[in-house]
Amino acid sequence: MSSVEKTSVPEIIRMGHPTLAQRAQAVEDPTSPEIQKVIQKLRAHFDRDPSAGLAAPQINVPLRIFLFQVPEGRCETGNVIPITTVINPEIEYIGEEKELGWERCFSLNDMVGEVPRFKHIKYTYQTLTGETVTQEASGFHARVIQHETDHLDGIMYPQRMIDMSRFGYVEEMKQYIIDS
Repeated sequence: MSSVEKTSVPEIIRMGHPTLAQRAQAVEDPTSPEIQKVIQKLRAHFDRDPSAGLAAPQINVPLRIFLFQVPEGRCETGNVIPITTVINPEIEYIGEEKELGWERCFSLNDMVGEVPRFKHIKYTYQTLTGETVTQEASGFHARVIQHETDHLDGIMYPQRMIDMSRFGYVEEMKQYIIDS
C-alpha cells in the first residue's frame, strides 16, 4: 500500500443546500491536519475540473477556505496567479467603482449570470502555514476573490445580480445574449 493516500474527488453541493446559505466558520489553525485534508479535497476537485475558484462550503464543509487561480488569458496585468489557498479572508473595497461581468459556479452548473463586482479590492487572508498576507486585486482577480468570499458568507452570485434577464443556461446565453 502506498504511503501517499489518494484523495477522492468530493461531490459539489448545489444551490438550495443549506450549507451554501450559511456563513462559514473561521479556521482556528490553518496548519492542522484536518484543514490540510479539506484543502486536499478542494485540490482534488480543482485538479479534475480546473476553474477560477472553489470554496469549502461547495463541498459541504462550512469553513472559511477557498482555492483560486487567475489563469493565462484572464489576467489583465499579465501576471498569472497559480492555484492559491485562501483561509479566513477579509475584503476591503477600494473605491466605489463596479463593473459587470459574467460568472459561473459549480453549484449552479450550466448556468451563467452577469454580476456587478467592485473593480478594485484589498484582501487579507491566512496561508497554509498561518502567515497573514494582504494583497490588492483588480479586474478578474478581484472578481474571483469576491465570488469565493461570497460563498463563505452564504451568498450565491444570483443574489448579487441586478438584472435577472441576464441569468440563464450557458448554451442559450452564449447563443442569444453574451457577446451579441
